[in-house]
Parts: sequence; C-alpha cells; structure tokens
Amino acid sequence: MSTKLYKNLIGGEWVTARTGKTFLNVNPADSEDVVGEFQSSGADDVDAAVKAAAEAWKTWRLTPAPKRAEILYRTGEILTERKEEYARDMTREMGKVLSETRGDVQEAIDTAYYMAGEGRRLFGQTTPSELKNKFAMSVRMPVGVCGMIAPWNFPMAIPSWKLFPALVCGNTCVIKPAEDTPLSTFNLVQALMDAGLPEGVVNIVTGYGPDAGAPIVSHPGVRAVSFTGSSEVGRMVGQTAAANFKPCSLEMGGKNAMIVMDDANLDLALDGAVWGAFGTTGQRCTATSRILLHKKIAAEFTKRLVARADALKVGNGLDEHVQMGPQINQQQIETSIKYCEIAKKEGAKLQTGGAPLEDGVYDKGHFFAPTVFGQVKPAMRIAQEEVFGPVVSLIEFADFDEAVEIANGIQYGLSTALYSRDVNQAFRAMRDLEAGITYVNAPTIGAEVHLPFGGVKQTGNGHREGGTGALDFYTTWKSVYVDYSDKLQRAQIDTGE
Repeated sequence: MSTKLYKNLIGGEWVTARTGKTFLNVNPADSEDVVGEFQSSGADDVDAAVKAAAEAWKTWRLTPAPKRAEILYRTGEILTERKEEYARDMTREMGKVLSETRGDVQEAIDTAYYMAGEGRRLFGQTTPSELKNKFAMSVRMPVGVCGMIAPWNFPMAIPSWKLFPALVCGNTCVIKPAEDTPLSTFNLVQALMDAGLPEGVVNIVTGYGPDAGAPIVSHPGVRAVSFTGSSEVGRMVGQTAAANFKPCSLEMGGKNAMIVMDDANLDLALDGAVWGAFGTTGQRCTATSRILLHKKIAAEFTKRLVARADALKVGNGLDEHVQMGPQINQQQIETSIKYCEIAKKEGAKLQTGGAPLEDGVYDKGHFFAPTVFGQVKPAMRIAQEEVFGPVVSLIEFADFDEAVEIANGIQYGLSTALYSRDVNQAFRAMRDLEAGITYVNAPTIGAEVHLPFGGVKQTGNGHREGGTGALDFYTTWKSVYVDYSDKLQRAQIDTGE
C-alpha cells in the first residue's frame, strides 16, 4: 500500500514545498504503520503562506463576524460527524488511546460552538464622554495575519484553540503543526474548508521548528504569534517576537502538583492520580507529575498507587482495552530514561517502572512503563524539571502550609489540585497556589474550553487560550469618539464649560 502524500495548503491550493523535501509521519505504537508523507518546508514556503493570508485578510476582515461565526458552527457539525474517523487518525499519529483522541476531537467541537457564539458578542464598551454632544466607545479590531505553532500532544484541540478565536475575530492564519502529528491539523482545516472557509484564510505549512516555525515568528508580515511548546523554545519565540514588537502568546511547560490531605477521599484521589499522571502517557503540560502526600496517608496511598500503575494495560491505543499508549518518539523515551537515572542517583526510591517496555508487542513502538518514585525531596531535579512522560514523584509533607510551599517551589505555574474535604483549605488553596488553574477534588487535567487556559511564571507570558482570554489576544482595542457638537471641544481643557 502506497503512502499518501500530503501537501502544504497555501492560498487555497495544495502545493509541494519549495525545498523539495518531505518527511514521514509514523505511528509511535507501530513503526510499520506510516500515516503519511508531509512537506518539509522552509522560509520560502512560509513567505508564500503569509502573503496568501495577507491577501485573504483584505476581504475576510470585512466579513461580518456573525457570518464568520456561522462557518465555525458548521465546522463543529462536520467535526461531530467525523469524530470517530478523526479520532482514529489521531491515535495512529499521536499514540494516545481512542477514548482520549475522541475527547481531543470533542474539544475542537466544543471550541467551534463556543467561538461561533462569540460572533454575535465580541463586545466593546460605550461610555459617557466628559464633553457635551460627544459619543465615546471602544471596539475590537482584528490583528491581521496570525502565525501559529502547535504541539503534538493535543493535535486537534490546541490548533482549534488558536484557529477558531482568531477566525471569528477576523484574522487570517498561517499554522505549522508539530512534525509528529500534522494529519490532525489537516483534518481540522479540511472541516473548516468544507464548512465554507474562503481560500487563503487558513494556510498550513508543515515541517520542523528551525526550518518552518522560526520563519513564521520572524516574518514581518505576521502580526501576532501563538506558540505552545517547551519553555526553552518559547523563550526564543518570545525574544524574536519582542524584537519586532509582535504580540506573542506563549503556553509552555508545567510541573503540576496534586496535594492529598489526610482527610481526602483516597479512592477519589487515587483515581485522579492515575488519570493525571498516566493519561496521555504523562505527555500533557497539565500532567500530574508531583503528588504531595500528607504523612498520615502517604504509605497507604503509595502502596495503592503502585498497584494501580502496575495494573495499567499499555499498548497500541487503537485497542479499546488499552489504558495507556506509547510516548510520541524515541527522543521522549530517552528523556524519561534520563530522568529516571537522575532520580535514582539523587536518592529517590523507584517504586515501579523506570524503563522502556521493549519485548513482544512493544518491539515496534515507543513504550515506557508507568513509573512511580517515592521518597522524593522537593529540590530534586525529578521534582523540579518537566519530564513529559509517565513518571510521577511522591513527596511527603506535614501540614497544609508545607504542601503549598512545596507546590509553589518550582519555576512553572500551570495547574494544581487539592484533595480535601475541608472547605477552608480548599479556599486557601484557590488563593495561595501559584498557578493559572486550581482544581479541588479533581486531577490537574481536565480544563474546559469556555474558561481561560494558561499559567504563570515560566509556564506563560500572561496571555490565555480559551474563553474570552483568547479574544483578547486575537483583537486589538480601538477607541472611537464621535463629536456632534459642530465645534472644537478639547478634552481635559474644555470640560468646565
């Protein structure tokens, strides 16, 4: 069976990269399953895409927002019809189990419907003028051409977070999907096109970060940049954008803590720990990578968590019985191996896992055992640095204040969770945990599309995806004054007359 060739989408046309190069998209659970062949693009391809987006913007920005929103609504309906097909494509290219990829597509559906509703809101403000016979208001204006660089772990949901609010606000887009998972972005944009999106409004350029991503960030025709990925790359993206005075939304790493108090429902907390630590094979920026345990329940919780981790069925996500899929590539496997070795050298106790799964059904994929480390100290690297794999650290504490101090003692600040029946501690956690998201009696994963998503410290730079926070990034404010006095009125000077 021949491998399907996918081309870049530029100005409504499917075109090959000017570099003449391609790369293969391979199933991380089965190296013999080639999902597709994609263009390995360069700066010239990006330039063509930006020019196409700039041309399309001339008419797209003038399309009434409710009409733009109708296209998003139809996109949501199309995605609903194709949910199973697109979920299976995503499992093949990304690896996570079908229940999760169905959820990934559903998140895009939810975002489509939510942002479609914003097409009739996009509210500004009206306000009294300080002068007579003068009207004052503010309105949202589209930014222009937006450049987007998406990650591989949520290959449809996160592109939808970027594309849909940008589109309803009247912007045009150039998106580079992650080289590990380009097909899901193609499927998303195909749904947009089938819903009636005009040519050139969204353009896809595939390839590697230095070759195709960096030119998007630095291109003078790109007016704003949205990036999701590591803090290291995000720093470079932010510096390049800042040098050119471009708004830049950065959504980066996390080292998320789940606090389990001695009064917690341990069965519920265990469910949350397993889902938070090993869902998506730990490859989420919101993954529960640190579990902070009150000393009174630490031993029991550890024993039960290890048993749950050992019982997880790992394998190809297309198997409905599998509970955890592969890591995305060999590089991520090597990162997990590295941090497990570091943890053992630092004195952490390996409770289970700690190595790749390589025999039998695992020979053709990138599989790593669900891993639990006990006796972890807050300053250890395994408790400070993002692993992005199925590796969780257990840290003990004596009281609530110490737990908050440990949770906050990292460079990241994305998601946190508290398991407790004490409402007072719950409200203190909401106030005191340094994070963009705090859950009470729920794991660190599970954000909903109508609320802002993002973090503090080295997780982000203040912008938010999801909800109205996304609208704030993809629009600029214009203040409008209409003076109908038929005479010169000077603000701040003539107010006393």
